[in-house]
Amino acid sequence: MYLVYSLLTLFIFVVVSPYFVYQAIRYKKYIGSLRERLGYLPISFNLDAEESIWIHAVSVGEALTARALAADLKARYPRLRLFLSTTTIAGQQVARASLGTVVDAVFYFPFDWAFIVRRTLNLVKPRLFIMMETEIWPNLLRICRNRGVKTVVINGRISSRSYPRYRMIRPFFRRVLADVDRFCMQSDESARRLVDLGGDPARVTVTGSLKFDSLDGPPPAATHMVHGKPRERVLRFFRISANRTVIVAGSTMRGEEAAVLKAFARIKATRNHALAILAPRQPERFAEVERLVRDAGFVTARRSELPIDAEPRADVIVLDSIGELAQLYQVATVVFVGGSLADHGGHNILEPAIFGKPVMFGPHMQNFREIAEAFLANGAAIQVRSDRELDDAMLALVRDPVHRARLGAAARALVEANRGAKGKTLAVIAELFPPAGSGGVIRPFRRVH
Repeated sequence: MYLVYSLLTLFIFVVVSPYFVYQAIRYKKYIGSLRERLGYLPISFNLDAEESIWIHAVSVGEALTARALAADLKARYPRLRLFLSTTTIAGQQVARASLGTVVDAVFYFPFDWAFIVRRTLNLVKPRLFIMMETEIWPNLLRICRNRGVKTVVINGRISSRSYPRYRMIRPFFRRVLADVDRFCMQSDESARRLVDLGGDPARVTVTGSLKFDSLDGPPPAATHMVHGKPRERVLRFFRISANRTVIVAGSTMRGEEAAVLKAFARIKATRNHALAILAPRQPERFAEVERLVRDAGFVTARRSELPIDAEPRADVIVLDSIGELAQLYQVATVVFVGGSLADHGGHNILEPAIFGKPVMFGPHMQNFREIAEAFLANGAAIQVRSDRELDDAMLALVRDPVHRARLGAAARALVEANRGAKGKTLAVIAELFPPAGSGGVIRPFRRVH
């Protein structure tokens, strides 16, 4: 069955390879990472062949969430090196920027073919392999099991979209899950789905979402300066006047920018000095979104063009950078989180919530269903069903500071109330892989309360 899987993934790779060749030629993507994806890491990587802990975080969101655990793992296992891999280029950039001082090295995740996996494992030499969310790679997990490498899924989830697909291959999926030592799931529903797919209940623990614990709120005024530099340099490019209305549309997908711009035009009619910041989810769409904004008649600039320590003079700023959006939510009057009006499963609404900002999102929040439902149930967010609803709701929020304050306060309170997954996750890891001198033993369990 593993041979069939390997042949199938090879076939898919051959079929989609023209797309990757196009991306490499047009956007210079993937070329620099190919050697690492084939298991050829730099000569300087783990030069002394030391044992390690390997964390895999597929993209930006997972890399940012990994911050919740990385420093603690480094402190608890000082004799082991700490490595982190990503799949996407954006994830790699964010990991290097936000975790570069914590982890020993960042590299690209290898293709899941046995000979490449073995080559990578020989260099990384992990004793513990940690997968963020639901990164299930059959060949890698099988070889880890054969080599005695402990494996754990953290912040795991099975979305309503992926669940039916996994059920179609349940016999094979059950065998793959048997190679994972522990599962730390975000919710009871995800845990139930995992068990239904063949996960051993004794290995499944509901720890909550690490995303709550990975968030950094605004620093106190006295500690805003660190070593003479602002904690987040991006804010120096957005010196916003106190009375200026700012709309931030984060992680937008194709079609959503047009809806936001339509709503912004109505806001601009009554608040001439208003500013919109558009942050496309995909870097290759930066130029496309910039053209869209200009064609809509707005004075436009890119974040990379802004002068430092000045207020943006444009109507709309296109955030053409990676890893700055989370901190930029601080300047928002109203936030729309994308990937939700267009059907892409939604994106992280916790990042603006930690700053007490009123959050809006569309109907498609499958990837964050539990979090979205909790926000709506607690009056901490607004869900819109269409472009028209977005238009009306955004204008109404801009006009109603009391409603904005109520939404923002509820959002911040909800984030603070749901922290704690980090401690529970570390407890699971310690049970599975006791730190030196802890005297711990590995015991089966189901849930950390």
